[in-house]
Amino acid sequence: MLKLIRQSVLQTVLWTIVTGIAYPLAITVIARVAFRPQAAGSLVWRDGKLVGSALIAQQFTGKGYFWPRPSAGTYATVPSAASNYGPTSAALQTNVDNNLKALRDAHGLPADAPVPADLVYASASGVDPEISPAAARFQVARVAAARGVPVAQVSQLVDRFVQPPQWGVFGQARVNVLRLNLALDREFPAKG
Repeated sequence: MLKLIRQSVLQTVLWTIVTGIAYPLAITVIARVAFRPQAAGSLVWRDGKLVGSALIAQQFTGKGYFWPRPSAGTYATVPSAASNYGPTSAALQTNVDNNLKALRDAHGLPADAPVPADLVYASASGVDPEISPAAARFQVARVAAARGVPVAQVSQLVDRFVQPPQWGVFGQARVNVLRLNLALDREFPAKG
């Protein structure tokens, strides 16, 4: 019996060291060497200042910026998640209706105008940093008007930031909102 207890304790200590210390340390070192930007959080810097992460959505509310998907967790990383409202939830319908109204009002559209779904529904994480190309193009006229720039120029900027599906097959085309807005500020600074 004592031999069994001793083996159990040794196995626990051994596997704690292997799986709790050695393996995570090895993976961290490999990640820091092979995937340095990603391992550091895909941080985005502008003029020596940290402005965000390309992996986490940030709230942009000004008319002169592209807006990300709505967030069930108000773009905070700690409570980030979906709302868990089901398709028959009155609260979900209220959120969608409010998002639709705000979006249509901001773009001067009639109450029955279609809008891209990803500008109305929150993502599963609540902090999805990307929108569809259709959602970005939907916002071009508003952004161009707010910045006093021709629509065609803002459209071309959006087209430059469309990323294809991963390796050409996984996922869908997408636009990173933070990177697009930073390019927008660089190429077409807001007036006043």
